[in-house]
Amino acid sequence: MLFPDITPFDDGLLEVGDGQRIYWTQSGNPAGAPVLILHGGPGSGSSAGARRYFDPQHYRIIQFDQRGCGGSLPHASEPAIDLSANTTWHTIADIERLRLHLDIERWIVFGNSWGCTLTLAYGETHPQRVESLLLVGITMTRQSEIDWLYQGLGRFFPAEWARFRAAVPETDRDDNLVAAYYRLLRDPDPAIHVQAARDWHEWEGASIFIDPRATLSPRWSDPRYLTARARIITHYFHHLAWLEERQILRDIHRLADIPCTMIHGRMDLEAPLVTAWELSRAWSEAELVIVANAAHSPAVAEMAAAITRATDGLRRYIRQ
Repeated sequence: MLFPDITPFDDGLLEVGDGQRIYWTQSGNPAGAPVLILHGGPGSGSSAGARRYFDPQHYRIIQFDQRGCGGSLPHASEPAIDLSANTTWHTIADIERLRLHLDIERWIVFGNSWGCTLTLAYGETHPQRVESLLLVGITMTRQSEIDWLYQGLGRFFPAEWARFRAAVPETDRDDNLVAAYYRLLRDPDPAIHVQAARDWHEWEGASIFIDPRATLSPRWSDPRYLTARARIITHYFHHLAWLEERQILRDIHRLADIPCTMIHGRMDLEAPLVTAWELSRAWSEAELVIVANAAHSPAVAEMAAAITRATDGLRRYIRQ
């Protein structure tokens, strides 16, 4: 059971340098335990639904739109916008600026999908600022995971993958498709970059609908949203999120004393369970919860129930 939808009691734009301003909100109880929600994508932006996993009577729920998306400025939908100052490490620095701006000593951090990678990288960089972690749909954004998403997954959706591949120039079809779309999305011609964004999301939508209960966000009908999201995703994946292949696993010892619950759908094709399993093997203190009848979407009933049970359990880590 999700908690009722709530309206933020506070919001703003925070200057974080490089000509960037990130949009942030606070919801729930201003005196409650602070929890930071890190959205997926990268480039998806925050959603009101994500805060419904947390009891608003007990939690001070903090969200922000990562650089270039949502209400943050400048918006990456414009190909002229430079994304060179939009990296994993810029975002980790932004998280710290937001924490200081809101006068928070330590917080619970919740990440979903790409947000898991960001949560882990942030936690390994600033473990002293993390009370506990909650990860859903675990990713570490390794080359092997990116290759699976844009190559290996095609064996489950051959027709959709053929369309995805055919939408890039013929000379690029046997090369790196992420790099090919990265180039198309930087083209100044709207006829090219908007169509590339639609083709990118059509492929992504194929694996979402492996679960017939899953639905696409209404934002997927907005060309501005699609263009920004596709530009940011390809920018991050083209650069391997500025992480070494095994960096998160290598540095997981930095999180050894931090409680963590990982929730993953057994039928998740976008982020196969092996990633969560490998992480749990390297991090014995973390609890891995496998949801039998769920895929990647956290919104289906079984996943939502597992998440709200976990957030209820997190209360035991809240300092009084």
